[in-house]
Amino acid sequence: MMRQSAAILGSLALVFVLSGANESSSTVTPVTAAASAASGTASPAAPVDTGAATVEAAVASALSALSEHVAESSHPQALRSAFTAYFNYRTAHPERVRKPYLYFVDYGLSNTTARGYVFDMESLTLVEGPFTVAHGRGSSRGRNGVPTRFSNRPGSATTSLGLYVTAETYGFVGHAGGGTYRSVGLRLEGVSGEFNSAARARGVVAHGAPYMSARDAGRSEGCPALEEQRAQRLLPMIANGSLVFLYSPNDPIWMEQDPWVNS
Repeated sequence: MMRQSAAILGSLALVFVLSGANESSSTVTPVTAAASAASGTASPAAPVDTGAATVEAAVASALSALSEHVAESSHPQALRSAFTAYFNYRTAHPERVRKPYLYFVDYGLSNTTARGYVFDMESLTLVEGPFTVAHGRGSSRGRNGVPTRFSNRPGSATTSLGLYVTAETYGFVGHAGGGTYRSVGLRLEGVSGEFNSAARARGVVAHGAPYMSARDAGRSEGCPALEEQRAQRLLPMIANGSLVFLYSPNDPIWMEQDPWVNS
């Protein structure tokens, strides 16, 4: 009987040791932020582990590092929505996110408020901002104020909310005040489904414009336009593989259904 008890105790001890070994070998790889090249040249973004827990951890780190740089926000979830969309998309399509930059615009603020930022999402640093950004003339009744109407429809001259991937730059030609002007343009591909999928066909691009100043933004045809000198500096840097996120709390359907915010 004593030999049988000793054998049973030995078996239990072996099970305990093996269980402990299996438990200790299960680890979670954290997401780390690597410093990006100062030149802004295209290079593959660092791979991000899949899984909602990892995305949430990355979002929390970004909020902790970058929230202090946002001077004013239209909604408590504005920045969280932007970072959630960024990391969800980068996790799903790492091959398309070839640069670490996020151009974020809070359209819940008026056009006289600096509401645009460019973040480096690997080093978790502010590249530039806040600065003024235009919204579409179809998104507000008057020249000044907060945009309240958003659409993906061609000819609407409205801002389209959601996430975009940046493509190539080109020589942009615009019209303002009865005249023609030239600036750098940055083509955008909308990836938030029905909310901005027609952006490229509509000619919605980021570009510089003479109706932009440090204190005021005119209205565009739906483009997130910025000051001309700032456009010359920033747009080539974020071209070809960065992300753009246009946010507003004034479109509850978009807030509930954007595929990257709610992934």
